[in-house]
Amino acid sequence: MEVIHLKYPHQLQQKEGMQPYSLALGFFDGVHKGHQAVIKAAKKEGERLQIPTAVMTFDPHPSVVLGGRNEKVFYITLLQQKLTLCEELGVDTMFVVHFTSDFAKLSPAAFIDTFIRNLNIRHVTAGFDFSFGAFGQGTMEDMYRLSQGDYGVTVVDKQTDQEEKISSTRIRQLLQEGAMEEVRRLLGRPFDITGIVVHGDKRGRTIGFPTANVQALEGTYIPASGVYAVRLRVQNHWYDGVCNVGYKPTFKDPNDKQLSIEVHILDFDKNIYGEEVQVAWYKRIRSEQKFDGIESLKTQIEKDKQAAIHYFKDFS
Repeated sequence: MEVIHLKYPHQLQQKEGMQPYSLALGFFDGVHKGHQAVIKAAKKEGERLQIPTAVMTFDPHPSVVLGGRNEKVFYITLLQQKLTLCEELGVDTMFVVHFTSDFAKLSPAAFIDTFIRNLNIRHVTAGFDFSFGAFGQGTMEDMYRLSQGDYGVTVVDKQTDQEEKISSTRIRQLLQEGAMEEVRRLLGRPFDITGIVVHGDKRGRTIGFPTANVQALEGTYIPASGVYAVRLRVQNHWYDGVCNVGYKPTFKDPNDKQLSIEVHILDFDKNIYGEEVQVAWYKRIRSEQKFDGIESLKTQIEKDKQAAIHYFKDFS
């Protein structure tokens, strides 16, 4: 899959010589089932027209530029993961538009001239609620109205699950609740993050439950604190495990707000410090809690471990 980074005013000013595309348009954070419906519809149009399928997304999130936010923005899927998922869906080309203040000022008509006509887009597909141009003034009705027959337009209807719209906002709320099975249903896959295994306090090793301390990549959305049945991918292999997300209240100063992600990998004894890993969340076993001593903590961790073992045995 080819990845083309664009910044307004971008370098692709002339459409002569550019191949035509069927384009899926959106931010696509999460690449959830609703997003997948848009991409699949664009791919279907591409096959009908016998042209490649492209996806146009934006980076960073518009709220970073427009919202005047001081706090960090956290993503369900970081850009690299978004690219990987789109490639798995059969996308031929990704256009990644750098979202800037100048780009945000484009009128809907100027957006279409610059990012649709000049890129030789023959068909545009987006969700029913996609908006574009300054202040999100452009709607999909405008996309069709301003086309002048230069490109076709497909609008994908609202995708629902249990009669509720599938959306990135809904998935974030479920992540805040630790409802990983519902998240998996809306994504069509387990929620997962990428991180690096770093040195921790090594306390787990001293009580018989060594853990991989995973430092998530910056901007990653982390599920609610608690204990989870997870799978961890390292060195191209997936392993079952049990993960604690939280602040380790049994040992830490309550004022220490450093979040940790610690995975006890089942049937595993390799040294993986420095390795890049993926952690995929499947089910929340319990909330994080403070114990009155190491023995009660060890007893509970063993129960959590057995719960994860049974879950994956039934899951398989």
